[in-house]
Order: sequence, then structure tokens, then C-alpha cells
Amino acid sequence: MKIIVLCTGNSCRSQIAEGLLKSKYPDYEIHSAGTKPELNVNPYAIRAMKDANIDISNNYPKLVDDFVDQEFDYVLTVCDSANEICPTFHNAKNKIHNSFEDPSQDSYESDEHAMEIYNQTVKDISNWIEQLDF
Repeated sequence: MKIIVLCTGNSCRSQIAEGLLKSKYPDYEIHSAGTKPELNVNPYAIRAMKDANIDISNNYPKLVDDFVDQEFDYVLTVCDSANEICPTFHNAKNKIHNSFEDPSQDSYESDEHAMEIYNQTVKDISNWIEQLDF
């Protein structure tokens, strides 16, 4: 099984989903990418995943165009922007979309508040993944 998860910056939501999927399906080939990748994975996303006992600290944002010619069983989009502008994966057997609010766009009252938001994002994406039937 080969899966790619897409969002805009590939710094948070798609990285979280990639980490969760790799943890749940260690024998699958799983990637994530963005339509406009950031330079680094969001540090709050790394910390929230660490709280979930998953290490994504060595991940890095990648450009979706680098994967366009590959075959995938599933293309998952986790933001509306990526769903609207991502290239067509002609070799993908299935495409599933679910938009999650971008936690990096929130304003934080404190470091603790930011972690609450990111931990909730991990929980929301994890609950969605649990409902997927691969």
C-alpha cells in the first residue's frame, strides 16, 4: 500500500498525518508533501506528536511536484487549499479529502495554549485516520 498526504506547507497537518499513518501501518509506504512547502516542520507539531509517542523530528517539508509521476493507492488531502490546487495524480487509485483547521494560523495566548491546539489537531487527524478503511 502506498499513500501520500498533502497540504499547503507540509509543515504541520500532513506531517502529523504521515507520522500517525506510519505508526499505524508500519508496512505501508507513506509520504507527505505540500503545494508550497515551508522550510521546516512546525516545532509545535513535532512536540505534539512526541506527546503521542511518535517522532517526526527528522521529517522535512517536500514539494508535491516531486511525487506527481508516482503511483499511489491513496492520495489524502488535509486542507482545502491543497485539495483545490494540488496536481492531479493520474496514477492514484483513490483520493480522500478532509479539511483540518491549520493550527499554525491560530494566535496563541501562551506556549501551553499552542500545545493544546496542536494536541487537539493530532487527536482530530488520528480520529479521522481510525475511520479510514485501507
